[in-house]
Amino acid sequence: MHATPKTYALRPLSALIFAAFISPVVYAEYTLPSIDVVGDEQGDIGKIPGSIAVVNRQEIDRIQPQSTEDVLKIVAGISIKPEEESAIVANIGVRGLSAGDYYSLILEDGVPVAPGLFVGNGRYYNPRIQRMDSIEVLKGGASLRYGPSTIGGVINYKTKMPQEGLSLSGRVGSFGYKEANLEAGVNAQSGNAIGGIFYTEAHSDGFLDKGFKMRDLMVKGGIAIGDQQWLALKATHYNNDANISYRGHFLDAYRAKADFNPAADDWFLTQRNSLDLNHIWTISDHITLKSVLYWSEINRDYWRYNTVSGAPTKQVNGLTQWNYSNTLNGNNRAFDRIGAETRLTIAHDSLGISHETELGLRLMKEEMHDQTIAATRANPRSGTISSNRIDKASSIAFFAQNRFALSQQLAITPGLRIENYTQSRLDLRRTPANGNRAETRNTEYIPGLGFTFNATPTMQLFGGIHKAFAPALNGDAIVINPTLGPVDQQLDAQRSVNYELGLRGQAAKMRYEVTAFRMDFQNQVIPANSNSNFQNTNGGKTLHQGLELSLGYAFNNGFSIDANTTYVPDAHFVGHRYDKTGKLTIADGNRIAYTPKWIANLTLAYRVGSLNTALTINHTGAQFSDTANSKEIKENTSGFFTGEIAGYTTANLSASYAINKQLSLFGSIKNLTNERYISGLRQGIYIGPERSFELGGKYTF
Repeated sequence: MHATPKTYALRPLSALIFAAFISPVVYAEYTLPSIDVVGDEQGDIGKIPGSIAVVNRQEIDRIQPQSTEDVLKIVAGISIKPEEESAIVANIGVRGLSAGDYYSLILEDGVPVAPGLFVGNGRYYNPRIQRMDSIEVLKGGASLRYGPSTIGGVINYKTKMPQEGLSLSGRVGSFGYKEANLEAGVNAQSGNAIGGIFYTEAHSDGFLDKGFKMRDLMVKGGIAIGDQQWLALKATHYNNDANISYRGHFLDAYRAKADFNPAADDWFLTQRNSLDLNHIWTISDHITLKSVLYWSEINRDYWRYNTVSGAPTKQVNGLTQWNYSNTLNGNNRAFDRIGAETRLTIAHDSLGISHETELGLRLMKEEMHDQTIAATRANPRSGTISSNRIDKASSIAFFAQNRFALSQQLAITPGLRIENYTQSRLDLRRTPANGNRAETRNTEYIPGLGFTFNATPTMQLFGGIHKAFAPALNGDAIVINPTLGPVDQQLDAQRSVNYELGLRGQAAKMRYEVTAFRMDFQNQVIPANSNSNFQNTNGGKTLHQGLELSLGYAFNNGFSIDANTTYVPDAHFVGHRYDKTGKLTIADGNRIAYTPKWIANLTLAYRVGSLNTALTINHTGAQFSDTANSKEIKENTSGFFTGEIAGYTTANLSASYAINKQLSLFGSIKNLTNERYISGLRQGIYIGPERSFELGGKYTF
């Protein structure tokens, strides 16, 4: 009998993401090895001393999402700042951290997906929901097993496993949306090998004519090596040409319900390729070694037109619009990453205590080639290079933790993570004699201590305290001085101390979790234009604390309810902050931008026979768009908009029906009440998508 990396006792299976609750329940014998964040074995959640949310296959299918943001917005503690309905660029906030910042680690099958964790953590790539099987969200002390940038926690997208057979599906919808999916899998008769292909192609004219053309391919397979080892390979290719921009509508156009693209000639072009090679070795019943070697490359070209100098706006049909010139810039970045990680898990007994020890080591190198190209409308994708630099980072991380089961009720888990990293910046427009390179190094020690206490067989108390950090990225750590070239800013990492106390459990058909949290975030990087010096410095402090509550209940008549709410009364700055002239820019106590006090989600589902329906309601409370906490929405002299964004509530209705075992139909109405709302402010107003319709079908051979 060949060893398998994981075996599900019972796993709901749907061939494609949008066929909610319509496929028969089958047994999935094999799951290919990967680095787990939560784990799939029974009891894994109960061993983690922190808040956890797992959105499974059934829940994803039920809401028929178009993006990962559609799924994450139903998770307690998470706020989303949507830019367009397909979430090509993700903006995710956790527990009072701004949805415009990058203080949470995003993984896919345990591997980083952000273009650069040290060289530049912009979310230029957002994995496609069509190939995801579940999403894990970890916000507690156990996040120190991962890094860097885990101040808010860890989000892990878990991709689908290959299944025997072939499935085709597609859907069409508003804004000219069209999507086609193919999934095909094969299992060796011996059970020693599996493989599959997952392909999605979608294109849309887009809400406000923000169209896109996307292709996403994943090939995944594995083979047994002897009786105790498995080797798995995953390869992906992603390409997306999106007609999106940082610019939005002006206030009069928003009030007039204008439906044009405010930056019709701007393009955000993304391509990503990746390879993950996973290995698992079950050394004995008590010792397991997991390893992964990963590589990825991302090319992101962003072509944006400039506005006319001195006259950045114009009037068209009585509405204010951007007045674009015939020149544009290409902000083009190419990322490369290679990394290797290994984790050894040992279960053992000593001194009358049961232990679970985990040791991990990670090596990683990153590089970003960053160019700015000045172009013209006549030749919009080529021109003169105006800036040209290469950022590099190499890092090594080690972590160790041990879970002491002191009794059947109480377990404590101390842990330590050490991250050592080196960053460098090379200005290719300068010579070595003129100073074209600078380097900086740092080492972080990140301890944590958590506990779980089983008050009853169905109720568990958990909590802990741990440190977390986010590095100062290359662009902050090393600044190019016009005279001196690249200069090390002597910055330390950004650090927080996180506290958490919670209660979770299940009683009959009800499940619940309530968690109180606090994050003392300090040592934040203050940019050069926001302090009294002419260089970036550390020193910013913020406080984040609040409460999360999740509740689910399944009735006997086919109805079920899932609800959660997050209350973050404190997400504010600690201490005054000044610009270089000594002017107060952020007052002590001001609220952090894009951190609503209230977030709430409610899903009412009903299942009878082959019919499944769900009504999902999402509420996002009022939030400020700037650190000055401006109340009135208005434009400043630089063309940026600030002000308080009103709270809004949207509702989605979805349904699916299985005609037979092979054929099913599904559909949804997004923004059922046609709520008109502002989702964000930047160079203009971002508008939330209006009511839309989608209809699709799936056939399994």
